[in-house]
Amino acid sequence: MSNDIIPRKLARLQTEDKPRVLDLFAGCGGISLGFKAAGFDIRGAVEFDADAARSHGLNFHAGAPAHSEPIDITKTTPAELCIRLGLGPAAEAFDVVVGGPPCQAFARVGRSKLREIEEHPEAFIHDPRAQLYKKYLKYVDAFQPLAVLMENVPDILNHGGQNIAEETCEILEAKGYVCGYTLLNAAFYGVPQMRERMFLVAYRHELATQISFPSPTHWLVLPPGYEGSRSVALKTLRTLVNDAHSYIAPPAATPDLPPAVTAEDALGDLPAINARELLAAGKIARGARRFDTPVSYSRKIPSPYAELMRNWLGHETPKEGLADHVIRYLPRDYELFARMNPGDQYPEAYAHAVAMFEEQLSAARARGEKLIEGSAKYKALWESIVPPYDASKFPNKWRKMWRDQPARTLMAHLGKDGYSHIHYDSKQARTISVREAARLQSFPDGFQLSGTMNPAFKQIGNAVPPLLAKAIATHMMQALRQAAGNKEATDEPRRGAEAVS
Repeated sequence: MSNDIIPRKLARLQTEDKPRVLDLFAGCGGISLGFKAAGFDIRGAVEFDADAARSHGLNFHAGAPAHSEPIDITKTTPAELCIRLGLGPAAEAFDVVVGGPPCQAFARVGRSKLREIEEHPEAFIHDPRAQLYKKYLKYVDAFQPLAVLMENVPDILNHGGQNIAEETCEILEAKGYVCGYTLLNAAFYGVPQMRERMFLVAYRHELATQISFPSPTHWLVLPPGYEGSRSVALKTLRTLVNDAHSYIAPPAATPDLPPAVTAEDALGDLPAINARELLAAGKIARGARRFDTPVSYSRKIPSPYAELMRNWLGHETPKEGLADHVIRYLPRDYELFARMNPGDQYPEAYAHAVAMFEEQLSAARARGEKLIEGSAKYKALWESIVPPYDASKFPNKWRKMWRDQPARTLMAHLGKDGYSHIHYDSKQARTISVREAARLQSFPDGFQLSGTMNPAFKQIGNAVPPLLAKAIATHMMQALRQAAGNKEATDEPRRGAEAVS
């Protein structure tokens, strides 16, 4: 590496030019959107999933082919990426590298499946996806950014006894960075979702910048399960000798802050979708859901959060109307959703379903129908009402949202079922729509999602909430601008400033 790359990049930041960002494992662009809103230039992205790559290209590069095609980071070198995007030498191309290597290998919720595949209790350690963070670091090596952001699930702090975040900091520090990481919950930053994630930030030591994280903007008492998850994630930290690690306690939220944004704040102005009425009218059926039928907002006065989602600069609602407000075809369960109470999970849903079956059975027998237990008709009635899962084994598979709280964490498996987020409005009696999932993740209404319903749900569930990304990006922008304005850091690089485009 030329020893004047970092000074020249610092000098460039003294100009009005925006810091140039590369988003690795970019997905549809949650981090990119937050950084764009904070004043960064999203100059390139790497994403393997074809639908997510198209979404990213649509929203940040007007659908340009070079920015909309999937890229396999394991088969694409930094130099090849720069040639593909027309960016010149790799070391000159970017000021900031961001991204979240795939989290499924680190998350506890995915480990049972990996054990099943490899028949090994620690199979998740050998999952090749768990090694992709090393590719991330190789890209950092090649691009020599001034700053780095990495995001992942809290369980990355205790991955089979390894603290991947700590190891990453050690590697980055050896490369000339100061580094730190913490756990942040999206609900404290204006996102209507209780989503806990690890964030790691690093700056080149030449910036003389200490690591810190943005202060919360909202207040919430998190449910016990979230504090428990944090304790599990931090378990490895307590085994480190003399506290010699880079973990930074998250900035504390205080009760004097505005209350957290609720599910109703996020969704209340969206048009109602009464699933049972649609089913009765034959207006919903099995099959792929596309997003080419725009709808109008309800007449309800939007909350400040909803106004933000409607009018996000550069991603305003299209004039023709709201897109993506489509739901799953789940005819067996609409009546059950209506019966459930807010906060009910699968055991409660199962109990409601059994009660509904008993009611239907009694009504049928009162009409003179002979429904003998074990008969084909009896079984058919049972299967038409009661879900097939063992209530003792799947306690968290379903959940009906509270209207007056943020939603629980949206997962990528929204692309497969969506029962984790049943709408709080019993009259609508359904799981959330694609656009509602986007709202809960803080994607604005003008953000375009490529593909049909299932890929769109997956993209949303995999993303970093843009509002949380914006809070971090704004904090990082302040650090970068302050460092660039520091005379001691910028006297030397001024001579070479024009060499960086």
